[in-house]
Amino acid sequence: MADSESPSPSTTDNNSKKKNKRGGLEIQGYKIEGLSIGGQETCVIFPGLNLAFDIGRCPQRAIAQDFLFISHGHMDHIGGLPMYVATRGLFSMKPPTIFVPKAIEEHVQKLFDVHRAMDQSELKHTLVALDVGEEIYIRKDLKVKAFKTYHGIPSQGYVIYSVKQKLKPEYLGRSGNEIKDLKFSGVEITDTVTSAEIAFTGDTMADFIVDPANSEVLRAKILVMECTFLENTIPVEHAREYGHIHLAEVIQYAELFQNKAILLIHFSARYQVDGSDYFVQGLRVDPHLILFHREFEPSKEIG
Repeated sequence: MADSESPSPSTTDNNSKKKNKRGGLEIQGYKIEGLSIGGQETCVIFPGLNLAFDIGRCPQRAIAQDFLFISHGHMDHIGGLPMYVATRGLFSMKPPTIFVPKAIEEHVQKLFDVHRAMDQSELKHTLVALDVGEEIYIRKDLKVKAFKTYHGIPSQGYVIYSVKQKLKPEYLGRSGNEIKDLKFSGVEITDTVTSAEIAFTGDTMADFIVDPANSEVLRAKILVMECTFLENTIPVEHAREYGHIHLAEVIQYAELFQNKAILLIHFSARYQVDGSDYFVQGLRVDPHLILFHREFEPSKEIG
């Protein structure tokens, strides 16, 4: 918030980006909804995976997601948390599972205690504290891992992995009955294959990019990354002072990204344009770089 102004998805073409009927986008086979304005509100929703990253002011379409991942405690990322839980309870939905950085677990528990006292309601939910490097399954074919980010307060990002069982090469071509017999006899016939699908940074400085421990983040199919400042009149030092990323740094580290798509979000509220004019000159990223502003209206792609 510290701006000085304020599973397998459906398959599509690998380089596709299109608007879906509900007003969100579809990128790399994933539908994406939400909004993000630096210092005001950030909530990024992947409805096909039943999850959201950060909750902003609790946009209506986030309520349907069973899993919520909070990156840090700034109000524009966590302010709608009690409303998210309360609204699910009002609609008799199952209690959500909320993941938070270990460093703020106690504060979040106290936050709910205060709202329970005022609201006289249960606010049922499951709170899971994850530390950097820890991972947890949210379903048998999907797991999440927390990674280190660099902001002014305790923060972390998340990587979502698909987990699949793949038949070992030596058993390819065997009949179904043979495979069944092998499995019944206790033979391990599959290998576990994990794939980094989505990485979400939350607020951070560009230091996360060069952190050796975050190599998988730069290989995730989709990287959702903050980029608060865009134009050259705002120096990189200013962005770093407030714990954020400048577009010039994205350009500087462009060759390190191995993602299929990079979604830049969290633009400062000072920007009233989609931001594309700021990066067309000099930025050549393969794969595509996509900018979003406000409610994720798509701008140009650079390939």
